[in-house]
Amino acid sequence: MTLTLTAVPELADQLVGKPPAIPFSGVQCDSRRVRSGDLFVALSGSRDEGSKYAAAALAKGAVLILSEKPVRDCAKANLLVKDARTCFALLSAAINGYPTRTLKVYGITGTNGKTTTAWLLSEILKAGGCATGLLTTVQVAYGPRVIPATRTTPDAGELNAHFSAMREVACDAAVMEVSSHAIDQQRVAGVRFAAVAFTNLSQDHLDYHHTMEDYRDAKRKLFAQVARDTPDTPAICCVETESGREMADYIRALPLRCITCGFDAPADFRAEEIAITPHGSAFTLILPTGERLPLTLQLAGRYNIANALCAIALAYQAGVPLNVIGATLSALKPQWGRIERVELPPRWNLFVDYAHTDDALTNVLSTLRELKPARLLVVFGCGGDRDRAKRPLMGSACARHADLLIVTSDNPRSEAPEAIIQEILPGIPAGTALHIEPDRRAAIRWALAAAQPGDIILVAGKGHETFQEIAGRAFPFDDRRVAQEEAANLAAL
Repeated sequence: MTLTLTAVPELADQLVGKPPAIPFSGVQCDSRRVRSGDLFVALSGSRDEGSKYAAAALAKGAVLILSEKPVRDCAKANLLVKDARTCFALLSAAINGYPTRTLKVYGITGTNGKTTTAWLLSEILKAGGCATGLLTTVQVAYGPRVIPATRTTPDAGELNAHFSAMREVACDAAVMEVSSHAIDQQRVAGVRFAAVAFTNLSQDHLDYHHTMEDYRDAKRKLFAQVARDTPDTPAICCVETESGREMADYIRALPLRCITCGFDAPADFRAEEIAITPHGSAFTLILPTGERLPLTLQLAGRYNIANALCAIALAYQAGVPLNVIGATLSALKPQWGRIERVELPPRWNLFVDYAHTDDALTNVLSTLRELKPARLLVVFGCGGDRDRAKRPLMGSACARHADLLIVTSDNPRSEAPEAIIQEILPGIPAGTALHIEPDRRAAIRWALAAAQPGDIILVAGKGHETFQEIAGRAFPFDDRRVAQEEAANLAAL
């Protein structure tokens, strides 16, 4: 496809000056990907400045440079814009033929539960006869393709290319996680959403957003965008927390259809008669009509019921029959390291989970407590080069709910594991049963050796991940496989 800037009317408010009538055949923000005939958008970032690569983009055949500030030595091929990220997203949608104008996109945002909710919804939609693509923290999947994800929400160029590819394999819908970074960086600008959902909000990513108010406001921007682009769109909001109730109030003030879910009577979709078992959970779904439907999940915990309620509400709005929703939910088994039980010899009962915030740890540990273990042992750490303020909060959450803590490394990245651990410890009260082991494999082995009959071990933080990032390198490391290997070694002694 070949376009000119004037053929993208959504750009009108972004351009500074009259756009040249130069045709372009692609849009890039990475000079290494530029091909002859492409347009290059110079993005400003916290670590790098796209304008530094403008000359390299021109040398590779770029026909025009879009930037927020004049680019030296590129004046003849440089057009100024107000927000380069918004322009990149809008141009990416246009060059891919506006795929989300015919693809029904369901977006899910929130601190925790996005991946599970997105997966549940995609499976329900597929069971209801809707060919559906999926974009999550774990993977991007559509048709026969399954692509490991590199971030929760791809950049706008990748995102629209995926949407276009989904259309080519006859997808009717796409379900995606929408991260706060993606919203703030305009990666979903130009995406038309069929419905959106909010799961919850707790402390995370303050290394980027700095304050909880800024983090909350980033989430709100998604709903403001949808209200502006497609008024009367369904917006599902879990109202189990104060932040959820505040978000619902915010959504109600917009021209959206606010639909709530939760465990209390005011919610439109709610769960009652909840029972948590070692094999999952059961509850009665109350619909907005007052109809009652018994449901079962192979996913344990009230928080997974909350995730299911969000998925149910979205699927209901999409017109999936209730019998299909119920049958699909009851058949799905835990995966991707979300409170996933690891197959070990009978003397051990070990779960892995992706929980990496204090709220997520509280949810998982509360769920495991309901299984009545003799003791609850927790192996956990905190990621390097990420929100440092949550480290003592995670330590405190574990200390409140576990009997024995094993503090170790997560993905230390460029930080020293010992330094990260020292920032976790202030949240752990004196007298807490505690073992410190920076080596994650050794920490898992120590927990297995310390476990007694009836104990439950939780290995938290990495979940589905199959690598560990240390000093700028990724090393193979899967908590599930490591636990199996170390259990086999101990059993052989």
